[in-house]
Amino acid sequence: MQMYTTYRVKIKQYNNIFKETVAIYRHAVDYLITVCLENWEPVSALTGRNRFAYVEHLVHATKNNPCPAYDFDAKFYKMPSYLRRGAINEAIGKVFSYKSNLADWKKNPVGRKPSYPKAGYVYPSMYRTVMYNQTGDYTAQIKVYTRNTWDWITVDLRRSDMDYIAKYCRDRKQCAPTLQKRGKEWFLDFPFEERCTLNNTSVHNQTIVAVDLGINTATTVSVMQSDGTILGRHFCKLPKETDHLTHSVNRIKKAQQHGNYKTPRLWAKAKGINHDISVKTAEFIMETAVSYNADVIVFEHLDKTGRIRGSKKQRIKLWRSQEVQSIVTNKAHRMGIRVSYICAWGTSSLAYDGSGKVSRGRDGGFDTYELCRFQNGKIYNCDLSASYNIGARYFIREILKSVDENSRLRIEAKVPQCCKRSTCTFSTLISLNAELVSVAA
Repeated sequence: MQMYTTYRVKIKQYNNIFKETVAIYRHAVDYLITVCLENWEPVSALTGRNRFAYVEHLVHATKNNPCPAYDFDAKFYKMPSYLRRGAINEAIGKVFSYKSNLADWKKNPVGRKPSYPKAGYVYPSMYRTVMYNQTGDYTAQIKVYTRNTWDWITVDLRRSDMDYIAKYCRDRKQCAPTLQKRGKEWFLDFPFEERCTLNNTSVHNQTIVAVDLGINTATTVSVMQSDGTILGRHFCKLPKETDHLTHSVNRIKKAQQHGNYKTPRLWAKAKGINHDISVKTAEFIMETAVSYNADVIVFEHLDKTGRIRGSKKQRIKLWRSQEVQSIVTNKAHRMGIRVSYICAWGTSSLAYDGSGKVSRGRDGGFDTYELCRFQNGKIYNCDLSASYNIGARYFIREILKSVDENSRLRIEAKVPQCCKRSTCTFSTLISLNAELVSVAA
């Protein structure tokens, strides 16, 4: 599989000189969007490079096309050819997306009608040799619009950023950088392409890392095999970082109580601590996976869209579960480890031994939310029970996918809990393996 990663490099000395370049590029994209909409019927009939070539024929004058239908060259005089082609591709993509969304809305007119496409906050790509040239380890030349013409300027790149790329990205293919603005600073975003080969271990021979991401405990990890054997249980709590985050959030609350609603520095500190928690959590998961030579890392599919209610909604909003999953996915794929997701419903509320729903926190008579009480009276760590269920649901799904239809129906008749994946627990996996052993015998 192909992986794409992007690293940003700060431009040190220039600031306002890039504004006009970006403005011209966005105006060009808006102009080309109008061209595509007016000629969408012939454009949509073409595919791939033919679609791009047709739009370029409409706007750009050449020896074989001296009089194009639109005066793009007059409006954007001496615009670099690669920048023009990038704007054409951007415009075609936006119009294609708009037409597709509009067709879907007409079939089912729910919500607002898709708005007219605009360039928005797009940024130009600095294509090699014609827009960007690396002149040294920490210097480069880029072509921008300055002094009423397109000209080259030399920019200094931050030393630490370039050293990082030279150290960690030398084996990857570097693509054309993109000029980006973040806050008041300008960056060159360098995308890198690499190929990774994921393992193809049979489900019956796999070792998985079942991960339960939490708010109180950063993550609870169980290392499992397909027969239900638990090879390891590990907890990552990060109490010091959690206390720092709580302290930072309380400072923001105190400032807001005194009327300071805009506190960018306090929020920047809280976000930095939160990001540090995400990075350390992802590192813990990867270290566990590597130490056990795991084949798959299994997460819950956590959908955090929609309105959040309750007294702990701020903690849930600050919970960066998706960031942890994204970091782990990138690192795991680079090492050939697969990443899978299962249904999150009931993994924490159902006991792993199949005894039913658990009583958690005050409902179970505990001062902490980490412990739970099963219906049979057993007291257990709730996150650890959830990690068992997460790993079990993955194995149940993969095992049933690997058998033929008749065998699957026979197994589901003997183990009816397998029919509904959202209620499967660790005990269901044990029953499934017992049935597979009896069938094989």
